[in-house]
Amino acid sequence: MSEQPKPLPLVISPPRRREKPPRHLADLTLEERQERAAELGLPAFRAKQVSAHYFERLTDDAEQMTDLPAGQRVEIVQGFLPGLMTSLRTMQADRGTTVKTLWKLFDGALVESVLMRYTDRATICISSQAGCAMACPFCATGQGGLQRNMSTAEIVHQVVVGARAMARGEVAGGPGRLSNVVFMGMGEPLANYKAVIGAVRRLTDPAPHGLGLSARHVTVSTVGLVPRIKQLADEGIPVTLALSLHAPDDELRNELVPINTHFSVAETVDAAKEYFDKTGRRVSIEYAMMRDINDQAWRADLLADVLNERGRGWVHVNLIPLNPTPGSKWTASDPADEREFVRRLEAKGISTTVRDTRGDEIDAACGQLAATES
Repeated sequence: MSEQPKPLPLVISPPRRREKPPRHLADLTLEERQERAAELGLPAFRAKQVSAHYFERLTDDAEQMTDLPAGQRVEIVQGFLPGLMTSLRTMQADRGTTVKTLWKLFDGALVESVLMRYTDRATICISSQAGCAMACPFCATGQGGLQRNMSTAEIVHQVVVGARAMARGEVAGGPGRLSNVVFMGMGEPLANYKAVIGAVRRLTDPAPHGLGLSARHVTVSTVGLVPRIKQLADEGIPVTLALSLHAPDDELRNELVPINTHFSVAETVDAAKEYFDKTGRRVSIEYAMMRDINDQAWRADLLADVLNERGRGWVHVNLIPLNPTPGSKWTASDPADEREFVRRLEAKGISTTVRDTRGDEIDAACGQLAATES
């Protein structure tokens, strides 16, 4: 392998101070929304009315909020629901059941979300940062570096728009319900911990305080920020933890996931097991299959051993056929090698699936569309 990268700084923050996104209803708790109403010279119940429109009726259009005073509707909505992001481009694949959106944030930063409809569910993959500082060399987002953290409301709004599209029948298959959210878009969610936890609470709080999604249908991914994994375990929100491992040995993972120079494979997997022990939620191990890099049969055996050393039944391995970025040396594994990898894991009792690939023709890998636009 190539020369080992230098360790990243442990505390990773945006490169320079930026203007903050406008304060939005989705940033606020119920009490803070009532305080906001007072700031606007409104009775507290207006906050609940606007919350119901946004989280239950999935609208931010003042004209549709007929229970608000006609002469104040626009002013009230602007006070609670300022514009956060604009859709620059929407692309469809898989006969309209995969919809990718490129968003321009208020300060010009670009992020992406992908809505995927299946026969039994509809899942939206959302971004939590504009760019990413984790520097994983096979990831299009990581190649661009970090621009800034997203706010809670910017994160939540991606989901609200996706839920609205489903409810209005704008996705192939007719009207339906958004059921699942995965924090697997641009960024490292646990590096933007406060905003991501705020978003998780907005997504799972019962309406009209939030969207009312099941916490068990929300997945938060991480490359392995061990202290934050432990913190997440103590939040009392039973989301699914997805650990992007990609290699079972430190030598290779140091190259593929540079944060591993701070938190080894053993430390990272131990933290994931601790998450299972505290929450009872089975952990998903994400493993992008890269030809002749991490897809050797012996690495499948090693991966199974690393996981089984910490017990049985606490983990599920999700193999991901790599969606390569243009000009990259990283490419998807040979199907025969992928099948052997699965066989080796299952032979050692590891529950394993291969992720369904979606949207290859619309640059559905995280960061590809934003990189092209930039």
